[in-house]
Amino acid sequence: MRRFLNEELFEINEYLSNELKDKTKVSFEVINPDIKSSTYSGSKFTINLNNDKNDNEVIYRSYKVWTDFANILKCKFMTPVKIDENFVKITYEKLDEDISFHKNLDDKEKYGIGSEFSKINKNEEISFLHYYSQSLKNVYYEKRLRVLNLGVNDASEIDVLKKLDKDFDLKDIVGIDYSKTAINLANEKYKNYNNVSFYEADINHLEKLNLEKFDLIISIGTLQSSNLDFNKTFMNIVQNYLNKDGAIILGFPNSRWIDGELVYGAMIKNYTFSEMSNLYKDVVFCKKYLQQKKFRVMITGKEYIFLSATSIKK
Repeated sequence: MRRFLNEELFEINEYLSNELKDKTKVSFEVINPDIKSSTYSGSKFTINLNNDKNDNEVIYRSYKVWTDFANILKCKFMTPVKIDENFVKITYEKLDEDISFHKNLDDKEKYGIGSEFSKINKNEEISFLHYYSQSLKNVYYEKRLRVLNLGVNDASEIDVLKKLDKDFDLKDIVGIDYSKTAINLANEKYKNYNNVSFYEADINHLEKLNLEKFDLIISIGTLQSSNLDFNKTFMNIVQNYLNKDGAIILGFPNSRWIDGELVYGAMIKNYTFSEMSNLYKDVVFCKKYLQQKKFRVMITGKEYIFLSATSIKK
């Protein structure tokens, strides 16, 4: 098993990348990240190994380096094993890229109950929950009485609304999704809430629902769907379904779900690596459009980029 002492990260990257070309799992030993505190990754210091006369120079790296490394290599970060006070064994296990809802691009129920997507709980990913909750606070969610959630799926995003607002029962909440099985589940979850309504519908034809305007519109990872004209759909929503003093939250996936893991970086079809041109293009278009409409816009997030905007019209 390879032990890394003072090798540079470039060399380690070359080694692990080569090992994982024909292996599903690789283990290696590194300096115990708990050996020091308040220390930057890359810092050099000396330790004594096996009671040698001379100290050995080593390079410190935090656990964050190793978890980020696993994510970049599309691997699961297994529980580290402590070798001794100086070293831990780290193991990476390759993710099975065939286990992903992204593979079923043309299936209407790829987001439905029983699908690979239905196994995902975004609210248990802190990088999603934190920035989503922050966005809701940015738009003063507690003051918004009528809320529309486009692409509501099983209503997990509404679950967060309920937890954040003690007056949730006083709001008028509407959720829309084109997956029949997801809407059925959402209806079952909120069957005791008279203020929450769900509709199975195509966002391309919202006019068929005769909806009134809303104080807050939320859409996360939905408007980028291949069956929607992003710019046209977005402008239609703002112009026809958002009150003039309303707010909007959009979530743009900057990640992929693979084999139980949330892997950082947006992907474009036929690319083998993360390429975020479309992501930035859509975010910038929405930001400029909303600013022209007199909205204050904030952009936050990591695995999901959140755009939150509030009207500042006089």
